[in-house]
Order: sequence, then structure tokens, then C-alpha cells
Amino acid sequence: MKRGGKGGKTKMRKTHRRELLRIARRRQRDVLCHVMLSAQQCETWLTLDELAKLTHYPPASISAQLRHLRKAEFGGYEVEKQPRASSKILRGEDFGTVWEYQLRRAIRRKVVRARRRRVGRKVSRQTVVR
Repeated sequence: MKRGGKGGKTKMRKTHRRELLRIARRRQRDVLCHVMLSAQQCETWLTLDELAKLTHYPPASISAQLRHLRKAEFGGYEVEKQPRASSKILRGEDFGTVWEYQLRRAIRRKVVRARRRRVGRKVSRQTVVR
């Protein structure tokens, strides 16, 4: 019986390499979540600029990922935001209000809407705790 030859091995190598890259590559959201949870353990608040320096991602992208982390499908985290005190502002961030963020694990309540079955019946709502 003949083996696949060179063509079969190269195809397998490429497939295997893709699988390894997929496992090794972490999503930006996962990296940001890890950094924010580590900072929360130290009770540290971080600005977008500080997060950008730590993760090497642009501040606008970090802001978008923080919005995603609030969604239930991405963990439903509680993202707290507060203005940074002016004495803590670093050089280069001295214009306007500088916001700092902290991420917390939260149990969010989800409101499930009941569908109307027939006209005249009451619509009920249930609160489900995740």
C-alpha cells in the first residue's frame, strides 16, 4: 500500500499548525479580561491608556471590549467606571476627564419576556437568576 507521499504530509502539517495557532492565540477580550481581573484582585483601577500600555491594544478597541464584557454571552461582568482624581493623573493624560475602570464578576439578573398567546390573557414576566 502506498502512503499519501509528500502532498499528504504537508497538508497534515498545515492543518496541525492551524490547530496549534488557534489554541495558542488568545482573543483580545480574553487578554483584557485577565488583566482587569488581576488588577481587581489588587484593588487597582486602570485607565484606557494604562490598559493600552499593558496589553499593546489601542484604547478605542479596549473600550469596545469592555462593552462586550458586560454582555451575558461574554461573561456578564460588571464594569465599574469612575473619574480619576486629578492628583493621580499621569503626564499625557492631563486634558478633560480621565476615566478609570475596574472589572468585577457579577451575577446578573435576566428578565425573560413571556410571549402573548392569545388576546385577553395577561403577559407575565419571570426573573431568572443566573
